[in-house]
Amino acid sequence: MTALEFAVQDVAGALGARRVGADRVELCAALGSTGGLTPSIGTIEAAVGTGVPVHVLIRCRAGGFVYADAAELAVMNADARAAVSAGASGLVVGALTPDHRVDVEGLRRVLDGVAVDDIELTFHRGIDQIRDREAALDTLIAGGMTRVLTSGGAATCAEGLDELAAMVEHAAGRIQIMAGGGVTVGDIPALHRVGVDAVHLSARRVIADDGGPGGGGKSGQEHLDEELAAAAAAELLAANRSGHTA
Repeated sequence: MTALEFAVQDVAGALGARRVGADRVELCAALGSTGGLTPSIGTIEAAVGTGVPVHVLIRCRAGGFVYADAAELAVMNADARAAVSAGASGLVVGALTPDHRVDVEGLRRVLDGVAVDDIELTFHRGIDQIRDREAALDTLIAGGMTRVLTSGGAATCAEGLDELAAMVEHAAGRIQIMAGGGVTVGDIPALHRVGVDAVHLSARRVIADDGGPGGGGKSGQEHLDEELAAAAAAELLAANRSGHTA
């Protein structure tokens, strides 16, 4: 069965994901403007209280995933420990070396002191910046990762279907492959057919809300579009019931 995960940014999103039957949520902040950052501890605690499994993004800043600054790794380690203490069911992490390989030492430092045996670990779309993704999968398997979130290295999952299929084949059940990146409801049947373990999408809508001259910004508010989320859930349910994979 292919699982369903939504990227959400608030308690309302977590509740909406639960109502449509999502298997879990990735909780983050500033998704549209940065690709996602670590949410506040208050948001984590409140989202955990909704009852849906919450996987918290651990990312201290926007930009790339090379963390040469020890202070950045220390901040993410503190965030990771706090998120698990707040009841997170999983963490979403990632770090790359300057030559764009999995930064094993960086990940170790981010997860130092975290009770990783009690949670699931997802390596985020930093993997899409790695040229040899099969080697990266082997490294992540050896490191105890539960899954990877990937578009197959393409701009969208629809464009990365062949690579996603190759990653599924190479993973051979040793690590989960979760398709994420520009996923639409219409993409779900094809993603299911290539055998991914999960589908990840944000299903966002933006509500206009100008922060005015005080520096609040003009980008508006991003929320889970529950109607779109329900459509995605229904499409995946139909695909799971069909039982057909490539």
